[in-house]
Amino acid sequence: MSSATTHKTLATLLAALIFLGATPSGDEKRISIYSTVATYALPVLDRNGREYVGLLEILEPLGRVSATVEGQRWKLRFNDVDSEFVARKTRGRIRGREAELAAPFLIENSRGLVPLSSLTTLLPRFLGTPVNFHESARRLFIGDVATQVRAQLDATNPPRLVLNFSAPVNPTISTEPGKLRMLFTRDPLVPPGSETLSFDNKTITQTTFSESNGSAELVIAGAAPLMASFSNNGRTITVAAAPQGAVAGRAPTPEPAMSGVQSGAAVPAPPVVSNGRRLVAVVDPDHGGEERGAALSDKLAEKDVTLGFARLLRHELEMRGFSVLLLRDGDTSLTLDQRAGAANASHAEIYLSLHASSQGTGARAYTALLPVEGESKGIFHAWNAVQAPTLALSRSVAAAIVSELQKKQFPARQSAAALRPLNNVAMAAVAVELAPGPGGIADLPSAEYQQKAAAAIADAVASLRDRLGTQP
Repeated sequence: MSSATTHKTLATLLAALIFLGATPSGDEKRISIYSTVATYALPVLDRNGREYVGLLEILEPLGRVSATVEGQRWKLRFNDVDSEFVARKTRGRIRGREAELAAPFLIENSRGLVPLSSLTTLLPRFLGTPVNFHESARRLFIGDVATQVRAQLDATNPPRLVLNFSAPVNPTISTEPGKLRMLFTRDPLVPPGSETLSFDNKTITQTTFSESNGSAELVIAGAAPLMASFSNNGRTITVAAAPQGAVAGRAPTPEPAMSGVQSGAAVPAPPVVSNGRRLVAVVDPDHGGEERGAALSDKLAEKDVTLGFARLLRHELEMRGFSVLLLRDGDTSLTLDQRAGAANASHAEIYLSLHASSQGTGARAYTALLPVEGESKGIFHAWNAVQAPTLALSRSVAAAIVSELQKKQFPARQSAAALRPLNNVAMAAVAVELAPGPGGIADLPSAEYQQKAAAAIADAVASLRDRLGTQP
């Protein structure tokens, strides 16, 4: 990543902690993006009567990306594709060819903003694959990721509506008199052949599909209170009349299918601690700025691999309900003490440091090797032994990460190392070093390879949410 990329100061990082637990309001405009690599949502901005979104933010979960600002010119590189846009102009260049925009390109705080209505023109030029944009609903489908639904009424007594999905789904379900609502915020559900189906039945009368603001919704109407049950690993939802005395509210959720962010993957309920705050994970891509890290090849620096890996891990953890603080989201240099200080100030439940190596294969998970220090003074620990109270939990997390990596055919092992700032962090802390796969060094910058590892790490962290949530 170019050193001209905008740098974030430590003050900016710490200020972000204030808002870490905040969730977008229900009225905030957002766009949802569905792909085989990641599923994510981004805020939509209103500018001059048009809707805009950050172009780098759209692309960053999908591959290696960097951006620089040179006066009124904004240059972006995605994998091996170069592009350039000029503030307040309606034309840019991608792969050396002109690209038309529906409204002027904007630069705000070094971010490049493009009109939503231009995404169907711009993204195929970067990705080399078709996209399908439901613009009025702000739902963008990249490649063949759509989840189909088929509804069939079983008129037995009592009648049942069986909804079969082409991939596992995990909607939020609520009930109200005469209706059961399923809200799909993470699933790439597309409209059935008819958006409204009516049934000649007194108990279940109609289903209606709609989509808006990055979400899809199925509403089942009936003359009696309804409830839903899940089967077939989240691929089937059966709606029937609720037993007498049943309390209206959220229906049971399916067993989580921790398969990363592949199309239609089920997402468990957000993990929370006893005070209602979402569990927080700190993800720290090592190196940055002038500190390039290991030279993985003639052109590939460790700092670039760890940043892309961190962005994918952030999305994987968010898919599992964690709030995530990314300590470096650009080509920024931080000292080891700054990294530890920012992590500790966040009061997070886990700290994950990411590294990359050209040696070996698969991945390695490290916990702190604490130096010999003087006695702790009550609740105060020497700076180089801050990790001591949570070291046992850190080792459990590392073991879980190794186990999940091995399930995904990653050669992996666990070890301890004098690897700062692990020993300075006052929470469960693990460093993961990504090494080449079967494809050699070329695997390290591969979004597919990184996503596979990120999904395993996120699965491991999610499996220990109960223990993480009870840390002192």
